[in-house]
Amino acid sequence: MKSHHLLPNFRIAVVGSGAVGCYYGGKLAQFGREVHFLMRSDLEHVRKRGLKILSKQGDVHLQKVNAHATTEAIGPVDLVLIALKSTANEALLSLIPPLMKADGSTMLMTLQNGLGNEEFLAEHFGAENILGGLCFVCLNRTEPGVIHHIGHGKIEMGEFSGLPLPRTWEIQTEFKRCGVVCSVMPDLGLARWRKLVWNVPFNGLSIAAGGIDVGRILAHDDLLYLTRALMDEIIGMARKLGHEISPSFADKNIENTKAMGAYRPSSLIDFLEGREVEVEAIWGEPLRRGFNAGAEVGRLEMLYHLIRHLIETR
Repeated sequence: MKSHHLLPNFRIAVVGSGAVGCYYGGKLAQFGREVHFLMRSDLEHVRKRGLKILSKQGDVHLQKVNAHATTEAIGPVDLVLIALKSTANEALLSLIPPLMKADGSTMLMTLQNGLGNEEFLAEHFGAENILGGLCFVCLNRTEPGVIHHIGHGKIEMGEFSGLPLPRTWEIQTEFKRCGVVCSVMPDLGLARWRKLVWNVPFNGLSIAAGGIDVGRILAHDDLLYLTRALMDEIIGMARKLGHEISPSFADKNIENTKAMGAYRPSSLIDFLEGREVEVEAIWGEPLRRGFNAGAEVGRLEMLYHLIRHLIETR
């Protein structure tokens, strides 16, 4: 057993306190970690009433939450969890610097969807500081300061610049001690493409097929056929880019989705509520990388342009 004093005592900031940021930050805070949330619309509510996570695994009500209006008010931290929409990445250029320690040891871990987020952060804040985390979780923010946890919750994480480091395992330990299933991935690029196998079809078809949940996609033969075909296409693109994913991974994804019932993906909710949709990160960037690698991209290309059209004309 490790002795207690050897465990890291990270000071953590959450940038992007929507469903994902509040859920994972909330789990860490629940188990006594020092977590500071950057909040906008929910700030006063959370300061007065705290943060609630409603879950079949047990409800959590954090009465006292470190909620801040600016990153300057948070100050330097050891670890930043970035859970903003990828469409808001430009805002990070002013939000992140106040959180960085002078010795350059601050770790930036993006929990965002799609491709290109680590590259964006690496370009501006140094590749050696960047980690990626993929969240496999069904969540919705139902009202200010209230997160509804529907199921799952695993994080797959890795280093942007290569193989896991001691700090990678330290972060994994922190998540696991706070009740979050967390695995370290030796190849973050492969992990990203594996997640796209689900995100591309389900987030995409939920919008393109008229605003429907994943249960209705699976229940319709034509949409199930398209789901599987898109998954195969993504697996083929990944292979062209050097990431080997077994075709049976698609079957496993479809099987796991059946348990989600009438779950509405985050992109669909953004679309229906008139917010920005992460079009480039989830569909555009994979399309460009697949195309440049000489992979078959026809179905993804059609879905990408269709979603862009639907967003433009909603």
